[in-house]
Amino acid sequence: MKIPKQIQPLVDDGIVDEVIRSLMSGKEATVYVVRCGDELRCAKVYKEANKRSFKQAAQYQEGRKVRNSRRARAMEKGSKFGRKQQEEVWHNAEVDALYRLANAGVRVPQPHGCIDGVLLMELITDDEGQVAPRLNDITMSAEQAREDHAVMMLYVVRMLCVGIVHGDLSEFNVLVDEYGPVIIDLPQAVDASANNHAEWMLARDVDAITSYYAQYAPELAKSRYAKEIWALYEDGELHPDVELTGEFEVHEEAADVDAVLQEIKAALIEEQARQERLREADS
Repeated sequence: MKIPKQIQPLVDDGIVDEVIRSLMSGKEATVYVVRCGDELRCAKVYKEANKRSFKQAAQYQEGRKVRNSRRARAMEKGSKFGRKQQEEVWHNAEVDALYRLANAGVRVPQPHGCIDGVLLMELITDDEGQVAPRLNDITMSAEQAREDHAVMMLYVVRMLCVGIVHGDLSEFNVLVDEYGPVIIDLPQAVDASANNHAEWMLARDVDAITSYYAQYAPELAKSRYAKEIWALYEDGELHPDVELTGEFEVHEEAADVDAVLQEIKAALIEEQARQERLREADS
């Protein structure tokens, strides 16, 4: 196929030998299957900010630290240089998250570097060597749903233990190979301790994944994993091997109107994003 202009410099430098085909096009990037030597890998080409359809980007970037003061000032002013730096921060956030999560025991594609807005990473395949399907594209037994849901809750815990909340986790951002779920798409990952939206983002992530598996194991719909995980995190009792129960006791107290409104807003945002994902999946 014709080499995309963003990947051409990597071909010129001998990093990529061949672009095999387009794999998928999402709201913030287009992914290609490429050959690097004897290996097939993914090349994720990020779209420019004005062409991305990812909403509420500012909420995800809240709390991200920029060490270079000149870069930080430029980003605040919104200058041309600042916008370019903002894009680099957005791209590098995914690379950083991939390395940190892999080290924390979360299954993610192995990164091979991000060069000029192109992220090279492992191509996840099934047991026949074909590109692994998304969670949304498979069916499973109730037993398998319970097992994989437990694995996903473990990954959410391990992510939070290293201070990361995915922020856009759903059946569309999980691949499934012969060993189980693999989490993908992390440019919007947030800093749990520095982002004021982290709690409801985590709740949205957990609720979305749980709702999907509950189609096959309905009892999961009654679980309260998000509340349990965040409570353990706030109390300093969360660790990578914590045993979750899926239960959480709600203490009766005066209603927090702001929190209720925030949850309603989060639900509306999630529904809009879900409808957008469905449209992309059908296209």
